[in-house]
Amino acid sequence: MRGWMWMVALATGWTLAGCGDNGPGDLPEGALDTAPEAVEEGDVELLERAREIHDRIITVDTHVDIPFEFATDEVDPGERGRFQNDLPKMREGGLDAAFFIVYHAQGERTPEGYESAYGRAMQKFDGIRRMSYELYPDEIDLAYTADDVERIHSEGKLVALIGVENLYPIGEDLSILNDWYELGARYASLTHNGHNQFGDSNAERSDLGDDGPEWGGLSPFGEEAIDELNRLGIMVDVSHAHRTTMMQTVERSRAPIIASHSSVSALADHPRNLDDQQLRAIRDNGGVAQTTALGAFVKVQPPERAEAIDALRDRFGVSTGAEVESLSPEDRTAYDAGMEEIEERFPSASLEDYIDHVDYAVDLIGVDHVGISSDFDGGGGVEGWMDSSETFNVTLEMVRRGYSEEEIRKIWGGNLLRVLREVEAVARELQAEGS
Repeated sequence: MRGWMWMVALATGWTLAGCGDNGPGDLPEGALDTAPEAVEEGDVELLERAREIHDRIITVDTHVDIPFEFATDEVDPGERGRFQNDLPKMREGGLDAAFFIVYHAQGERTPEGYESAYGRAMQKFDGIRRMSYELYPDEIDLAYTADDVERIHSEGKLVALIGVENLYPIGEDLSILNDWYELGARYASLTHNGHNQFGDSNAERSDLGDDGPEWGGLSPFGEEAIDELNRLGIMVDVSHAHRTTMMQTVERSRAPIIASHSSVSALADHPRNLDDQQLRAIRDNGGVAQTTALGAFVKVQPPERAEAIDALRDRFGVSTGAEVESLSPEDRTAYDAGMEEIEERFPSASLEDYIDHVDYAVDLIGVDHVGISSDFDGGGGVEGWMDSSETFNVTLEMVRRGYSEEEIRKIWGGNLLRVLREVEAVARELQAEGS
């Protein structure tokens, strides 16, 4: 938190996310009356306006990762725990809907590799559905359509949706896509890190034999997969695709596409981000680019930061988080002080840095084609939006920058729901044609 926002929080005991004993998103009684004189009246009004907007709109995060043990005794999404997203944190921050991700890393393209990955992917499908139908049916419900999202939200429940990251686990059997559609999958990316049977990735895996592009974009099987995703009504996600793969996907798809978690290359030159031509292609396709709050995609750090962290770790003989936790109290205090000094010299990506990406994309391709994602529990999080309990801060920053309620509604989920509806309509047309 910075500036006047920090002063309001400090003076009132209120967190920007609305956490604590006051209930989800509520300002403590009398908090605005006790704001320090340094906080101008207009800033207090801004807080109130942001809260009213946040409470009226539907907020949709298109990428929240989950562990394989999700919704078991080991990982209970109904308890406020160690992960960045869970149901209490969603309530605290006013995050209404999230795509919970069925992800498996790229592996060997063998029958054994496909079988193993398929089984692990099904664990995540099972966990999401178990959360929604067995453990917390009164708290969260699984949406299959855009209308479902609005209906469930109107009932006062949280909304779960399912996205698939990397279609590698289906092997060479496109009929599995129909099974996964029935289970609730509503977007899917063809690739992750490493080329696969569907096309080229934007990140090669030398351990899997990648040495330059393999397919020159989409493979023939990848083209078939896009056709089937269109027919079923599953949004095609181009995050993690090679640039050529992504541009070919735009040309191939009869329905609008999404980039579920990719930010802007012009502000952070990272292979996972989208350049201006790619952003315009998504606009022309009618799709939506969901900017993502993963620090490395938001702000490219100088090499000196990594060098300083490596030197600090060498000094204390640690290389993992577990080893840091095992340091003596004295060494841990010194280690933390060293990390604070590095942070002061090379600040991490902030919420302000993140919304700069939203601003850039809106200016370039229009407010109808930009959305929001966190990539929580998959590396995401920036200062000011480190977990779902801080979701209100995103709305607050957009209000501070002058976005209208209608613009914020679109960015926070309206655009995504519009794309989902259009994908549903294309699927009906293709099925009527007998495609």
